[in-house]
Amino acid sequence: MACVVARHDLRTPAVLVLETLVVAACYYAGGRLGLLLEVTAAGAVVSPVWPPTGVAVAFLLTLGPRCWAGIALGALFVLMHLTSLRLASVGVLVGNTAAPVCGYFLLRKAGFRTDISRLRDCVSLVFLGAFGAMLISSTIGAALLVGTGDLPTRNVWGVWLAWWVGDAMGVLLITPVLLLLPRVRVPTHMGRWKEAVGLVVLAGCLVPLATFSPASTLFVIYPLLILAALRFELPGSMLCALFSSVLATIAAGDRVGPFQYQSDVEAMLNLQAFNGAMALTSLLLSAVITEQHNTRRSVERACQELVEVLEHLTAGEAASRPPWDEDGPPRGED
Repeated sequence: MACVVARHDLRTPAVLVLETLVVAACYYAGGRLGLLLEVTAAGAVVSPVWPPTGVAVAFLLTLGPRCWAGIALGALFVLMHLTSLRLASVGVLVGNTAAPVCGYFLLRKAGFRTDISRLRDCVSLVFLGAFGAMLISSTIGAALLVGTGDLPTRNVWGVWLAWWVGDAMGVLLITPVLLLLPRVRVPTHMGRWKEAVGLVVLAGCLVPLATFSPASTLFVIYPLLILAALRFELPGSMLCALFSSVLATIAAGDRVGPFQYQSDVEAMLNLQAFNGAMALTSLLLSAVITEQHNTRRSVERACQELVEVLEHLTAGEAASRPPWDEDGPPRGED
């Protein structure tokens, strides 16, 4: 028995170390992907969608606060890839770690569910996990850049806004996808497969046309999001939103499509407005549809249970009824 307990005690730190390394690797991979989608704002190169924040919040909601060390380690790897470590890097590291952790505690305080099946879950993710908590990382990061002289004071608000919105978009676009992907089930009916293929083909044709066409046609993506939400709820709409955000970011970075004749600031503002409106539309609309479907299923189950109870009661009354109730009194008693 002592040997079994000892093995369990030794295995727990090993699992914790493995989880930390996995979280750090995923955070770093998200950072490398985010660096591929760079745009210029206020003289600084920023990422309009910063995936590591979404990865960090998703891991925190799945594994709990014990994975904060993996987030810090992953943020350290990203900083080492970007620049040489200095004293100011410690502050950036603290801010990038503290923001997702604070977002996690705010979401838990609000009773957030990882299945994101209620409207209140989406509202909490938007205003607590994204817009609220990410103020920490953007404020600390911009203040340190100004304090070290790397950022002129006149550009601080533009960089702060781009930093904050980029971190928030990472939570809004990446966290729901990571939380819902393990719950996605392969369609069993051929009709659902046809719908899924049709949605993929439609998104593959419509989104590139809207994001790379010189005409301002980004608005045509919203009916696609509505269709995806109606037929596939949150997983379908968020995947379409993520795909649209990636292509729109590439178009803004290359100054093509609707961003062709815009300045750096105009392209950044339009891109962030598009990403934010698209993420909010997908989250809130899908949450309302999911709540309606869950309510309908609950009503159907309640009706089915009521029918079963009535059938049992009817069968019990029929079994306890005397035989002459239907055929009249027994013979010899007329």
